[in-house]
Amino acid sequence: GAGAGGGWSSNSGGFDPFGSIFDAFFGENPFGGRAARPGPARGHDLKQSVEMTLEEAVSGVTKTVRVERMGMCKSCGGEGARPGTSRATCPECGGRGQVQSVNSTPFGMFTRITTCPRCNGEGTVIESPCDECRGAGRVREAVRLEVEVPAGVDTGARIRVRGEGDAGTHGGPPGDLWVYITVLPHSRFERDGNDLRIEVPISFPQAALGDELTIQAIDGAEVKVKVPAGAQSGAEYRVRGRGVPLLRGFGRGDMVVRIAVLTPTRLSARERELLEELAGLQTSNAQPRGARKKKRQGLFGRAGQAGSKGTG
Repeated sequence: GAGAGGGWSSNSGGFDPFGSIFDAFFGENPFGGRAARPGPARGHDLKQSVEMTLEEAVSGVTKTVRVERMGMCKSCGGEGARPGTSRATCPECGGRGQVQSVNSTPFGMFTRITTCPRCNGEGTVIESPCDECRGAGRVREAVRLEVEVPAGVDTGARIRVRGEGDAGTHGGPPGDLWVYITVLPHSRFERDGNDLRIEVPISFPQAALGDELTIQAIDGAEVKVKVPAGAQSGAEYRVRGRGVPLLRGFGRGDMVVRIAVLTPTRLSARERELLEELAGLQTSNAQPRGARKKKRQGLFGRAGQAGSKGTG
């Protein structure tokens, strides 16, 4: 509350107004007690990119990933000391992690407390470093990992592989490996969410008369698609369940077939003859709208004229 008291505290919202003054004369803040020794620290997370085909993204795949990381030294088990030896108590600080020195200041003689420069506050030292890691407890290594990529992933997805990052220090746990996915473009299919779109060219007779197309799906299976008579270029036909599996859930998207009616650029004499005959039939059967409208107006006009004659 606003009136709560109870004495002075060195914790002033993360800032100690006396700390910097005492540090200037005595080293570390005497109100902090003994120096905090380095504890177990978690290893860093690592990032790796993986490319895959659309077929692999649809079916799921196991990818081999090469990772360079800081691994735990197998020779010393991460201790840093040569096998058969162990860490010894620091002779400089006696295992306290701190050293004291007396300083003369304008205020008199004061004791300065600082982190032990020899053991860096750990309280122990390695007298016989490991030949493999030179006392670090970790070595750089390159490993190959098998990563399971589920069906339905898309570019930008990431997979977490726990415990495969850098090794921790001072007995800390290892970090994780993050695998970022990139799905390469496909020569035939275009992904649209969980649907797969494909454009299929057909001839004018196929569009006019209708046809049944055989299309190879993304999984290699042959799928039949019926194109009705009179189909127009750009029409789309959906094949259920032939798209991409849902990454989180059940079911899968569709395959959407878009037809493109091709206009022939080179005709044989017989083909030209048949098309000209067809064009003539269509011209004779087709009547312009204006002509039909005029004909209807003529009928009404004649009826009107007949009516006027009858009343005269």
